[in-house]
Amino acid sequence: MKYFIETYGCQMNVHDSERMAGLLEANGYDRTEVDTDADLVVINTCSVRERAEDKLYTRLGEISEMGRQLGRDPVVAVTGCVAQQEGDKLIARSAGVVDVVVGTQQVKMLPMLASAAIDRQREANGRTGRMPPPRIAIDNPYEEPSFPLGIVRRGDPVRAYVTIIEGCNDFCAFCVVPYTRGHERMRAKAEILADARDAAASGRREVQLLGQIVNHYQAPDDPSCDFPALLEAVHEIPGIDRIRFASPHPRHTSERVIAAVRDLPKVCKHLHLPVQSGSSRVLGLMRRRHTREQYLDLVARIREAIPKVQLSTDMIVGFPGETDADFEETLTLTAAVGYHSMFSFKYSERPNTLASKRMPDGVPDEEKTRRIVALQALQRSIQSDLFQRSIGSTTQVLVDATSRRREWELTGRSSGNTVVNFPGPPQWLGQLIDVTIKRAGPNSVWGEAVTG
Repeated sequence: MKYFIETYGCQMNVHDSERMAGLLEANGYDRTEVDTDADLVVINTCSVRERAEDKLYTRLGEISEMGRQLGRDPVVAVTGCVAQQEGDKLIARSAGVVDVVVGTQQVKMLPMLASAAIDRQREANGRTGRMPPPRIAIDNPYEEPSFPLGIVRRGDPVRAYVTIIEGCNDFCAFCVVPYTRGHERMRAKAEILADARDAAASGRREVQLLGQIVNHYQAPDDPSCDFPALLEAVHEIPGIDRIRFASPHPRHTSERVIAAVRDLPKVCKHLHLPVQSGSSRVLGLMRRRHTREQYLDLVARIREAIPKVQLSTDMIVGFPGETDADFEETLTLTAAVGYHSMFSFKYSERPNTLASKRMPDGVPDEEKTRRIVALQALQRSIQSDLFQRSIGSTTQVLVDATSRRREWELTGRSSGNTVVNFPGPPQWLGQLIDVTIKRAGPNSVWGEAVTG
């Protein structure tokens, strides 16, 4: 039996898909990269943005059409946050297409439910009449942690994702994550280090530590181990050359976290600091628990400690109650910080959140569009200027792929997380190469290797 996994959303979803792949292969399935060859199609979903749900239902329609053209229907499993959030509603809306729905904490049941669905499909092919209803495994995400799941089929040959926290306790007014992934649950330090050692032994040169608020980590099996101490422990593992983490919260970015990024050579000099708005008033409505002034003070302290650090962020425009003056503060904060990259979104109401219950979405969509266009234009200008300034400098790049544009060109990231393209042989995949920057584009730079 062959399986195909399609993933929407963040790095945590990517890693969840790696864990599901490991489970399926341990149960006798073989991976295929082509959905038309699959007996089982798994769609691992995200519900952070409304468009992700729309994308899911569009994709389900495409799979239904694919089945008609092939003359056979693959078993379709929907997993992840939309599965957890929608449950029976998902089945009702996609009747006849979806066979299995698995929530965020019941991933371990996927192989069993998928095999049962395949058996049911075979039985239905031999008789007339309607198939039994799809199988559903939805549990309370506040109760059971989904790790460990055993074997992981890592899809990236160079980097490995390692979950250290699941869930979130902050309940920001716009965020659906606490409702789809549950309360914050810390993973044991011993398990994390075992995963990191396994990644190093398999040749992965970079480890990315994942958590909804990753810098809130406190080891349940070692009271002395907080997030900076965990970074120090991972730093000691031979074979790992780079350590990244996502996503820290500004209010948990302590002086010890800053010092760890500064002092540990393997920890990349990049911080993703989601701010969400430049207005203290809007930040209060969002329940972010930090002000504009506190955030700018944090940025100043980080830049003083780590002068070459590169910063990125998340930004929401059009949050309920956001005025023109509030949005102007978002623009001025963006200009003041000078982010190397930004993920920006128009606010969309998410089920069960405080904003959906108490804050009418009063900003017209055309105004949200105007604001995000203005914000993204400003960010493009800032990025372009920063990349132009890097021309002539030399940076160390971890080669992670061949370029999608040219077969003879490699691509990788600097310690600061800038995408760097340069000519080189495929044998350099997974190696650290010094590259001199020769020219800059809007989203990446191009250079030449210093090594012959």
